[in-house]
Amino acid sequence: MKNFFIKIAFIVIYTGIVGFNNEPEKFEPKQSVVEKVKAIISEMTLEEKVGQMTQVTIQVMSVKQGTKDQHHVLDEKKLEEAIKKYNVGSILNVYDVAHELDYWHEIITKIQNLAVKETRLGIPVLYGIDAIHGATYTKGSTLFPQGINMAATWNRDLIEKIGEITAHETRASGIPWNFYPLMDIGRQPLWPRLWETYGEDVYLASQIGSSYIKGAQGNNIGAPDKLATCLKHYVGYSFPLNGKDRTPAWISERMLREYFLPTFEAGIIAGAPTIMVNSGEVDGIPGHANYHLLTEILRNELKFKGFVVSDWEDIKRLHTRDRIADSPKEAVRIAVMAGIDMSMVPLDYSFYDYLIELVKEGSVPMSRIDEAVERILNVKMELGLFENPFPNKELEEKFACKEFTDINLKTARESIVLTKNENNVLPLSKNSKIFVTGPTSNMLSVMNGGWTITWQGNEESLYPKEKNTLLEAIQEKIGAGSVTYVEGTSFNKEIDVEKAVNASKDCDAVILCLGEVAYCESPGNINDLTLDEAQLKLAENIIDTGIPVVLVMLEGRPRVISSIADKVNAVLVAFLPGMEGGNALADIIFGDYSPSGKLPISYPKYPNGNTTYDYKPIENFDTNTYDPQWAFGYGLSYSTFNYNNLKLDKNEINETDELNISVDVTNTDRIEAAEIVQLYLCDLYGSVSRPNKQLKGFEKISLKPGETKTVAFKINKDHLSFIGIDNMRIFEPGEFEISVGDMKEKFVLKPTSALND
Repeated sequence: MKNFFIKIAFIVIYTGIVGFNNEPEKFEPKQSVVEKVKAIISEMTLEEKVGQMTQVTIQVMSVKQGTKDQHHVLDEKKLEEAIKKYNVGSILNVYDVAHELDYWHEIITKIQNLAVKETRLGIPVLYGIDAIHGATYTKGSTLFPQGINMAATWNRDLIEKIGEITAHETRASGIPWNFYPLMDIGRQPLWPRLWETYGEDVYLASQIGSSYIKGAQGNNIGAPDKLATCLKHYVGYSFPLNGKDRTPAWISERMLREYFLPTFEAGIIAGAPTIMVNSGEVDGIPGHANYHLLTEILRNELKFKGFVVSDWEDIKRLHTRDRIADSPKEAVRIAVMAGIDMSMVPLDYSFYDYLIELVKEGSVPMSRIDEAVERILNVKMELGLFENPFPNKELEEKFACKEFTDINLKTARESIVLTKNENNVLPLSKNSKIFVTGPTSNMLSVMNGGWTITWQGNEESLYPKEKNTLLEAIQEKIGAGSVTYVEGTSFNKEIDVEKAVNASKDCDAVILCLGEVAYCESPGNINDLTLDEAQLKLAENIIDTGIPVVLVMLEGRPRVISSIADKVNAVLVAFLPGMEGGNALADIIFGDYSPSGKLPISYPKYPNGNTTYDYKPIENFDTNTYDPQWAFGYGLSYSTFNYNNLKLDKNEINETDELNISVDVTNTDRIEAAEIVQLYLCDLYGSVSRPNKQLKGFEKISLKPGETKTVAFKINKDHLSFIGIDNMRIFEPGEFEISVGDMKEKFVLKPTSALND
């Protein structure tokens, strides 16, 4: 039995959780950089310092706002006012439409020429953008699957490559700062930003996010093809009680530390130099006013050395929305003193004016201003902006090259999850006569989602004509003459269901494409996870024909399809697979690629009562059950795999030991395929109720027919740690259970003599 009174000091999140060779370290500016920055600060006026803390959108400097058909046009006088009068240190965004490389170069060059050549100290501007699945606001860029798909690959190396390519193409645009990765953990399926997350599990999200950071930053964010990442949205943003964007989360300190802080800690360990703040609130305290989270935990515990930026207009909202500040000026004071270093104001210079007043009247000390400015300038200098803030045209050569497109296609393939394949209906023969229907069958926007060319990603006319929708990819794969198409329904309105049913009757199989429109943030709020009635009706009518139905779900979050899931013959959960999603799906449907994706979330069966895979014992007791449509970590292949010989090199370990675990995995089928080997740990008894199981290791392996590989894992006391009664990270001696596949083995963590004293 465990000694529940033993407490071990807080352990930084699972030592080795990132697991890289030549692992990046936490962002820590070089001593030479620190000295140069301090020298610059010593020469700065209050106005110049506060300007560095001010971030505005490019819209503030526009004489003509852009549309889908024309660029926005910079107002030279407004631009000069921003940089020379208000000393603005950072600019972000576009006017909602992607630009060509040349136009980006023109904009960035104008801005930096003013900043470095026409201001007293020549401090460059730090430009930021949301390049969340590739360089989303640069025309023609390589646009990858979204975050939820990245997690579904369970492939660290592939995600690292996505980070590299995104950094290359964003830097090629002249932009050195990316508001990504999103390290919020996706445990609320209604949340409209779920697709930006890396799923519901702490370990998986930490691994995928850290891999992305490694690729995007390397070991030097100042390299020409690297950039600075930004972890968002610190912290608790992704778990709103009602599922709607920017609404309250009710998360205890223990829960916050167990599930929501570790992913951000992993990102800090991986070297991210900037963090963006939660737009909502946790336990009644808005993220932008939370001194405990922004300073006591982030700075004092996690030792974050970079700078913290607000989200869009959220400092103002401390007054206008949250009503914890009785004036806009007081909102600025609260946010800055809580730990915000840079304000994404973003539509005026009110932050600048108020903060100067606050310093002059003594409400904000100059030491706090100097601290924030030092953090900001450290990042600018580490990025190499003081040496050269201008676009590097040499990077254009590889922009959207074939190599990048091939990696995009590989990622899309690996991100698609086969969750049902009754009687091996898939893959379909290329000699089949196929009927395609459904609202997501012939659109690119539904495979990309928000932050694609525009903020909402729903302007279909702007998508590149050379990329294939799913319908076009199927036609290309088997010939247009073998494919019949009727739309059937829009997302929420019947169009020609009867025509679709009649057209399907002469075909060998139906590809039924359902899901969601593209959306982003609050416009994506919904009240019910159940798929729209019009789509379900189309499905029921098609199913009634008796023709084999392959259901393809293109969606940003898991829409409930329990009324039809048992009736269709196969299901492909594709989420948002990006610009190559159509080709990837066609490759899988017709057998040119064996699916290997695994769910990074528990796919819900019901619109309410959702439970994550790492549920507590009480959630699977009496009438409570874990009953998803498909479980976390689940996914089928066209091959079959046998697991054997789960071995632990010892049955007992102490706190200094490492437990070595191995398992043999065999491909028992006739095709080469990839398998994701997952290791789970269960702490059988604890002073705080422990989850049913937790992912603690995974490896993706490729196996030829008949081939066996031995997969090895290591576990130490850090993997066994958890947040105890006093909200400290501890570990406790006792019995644990390892599971891989359907095999289980137990071991004991022994108390040492020191623990027994």
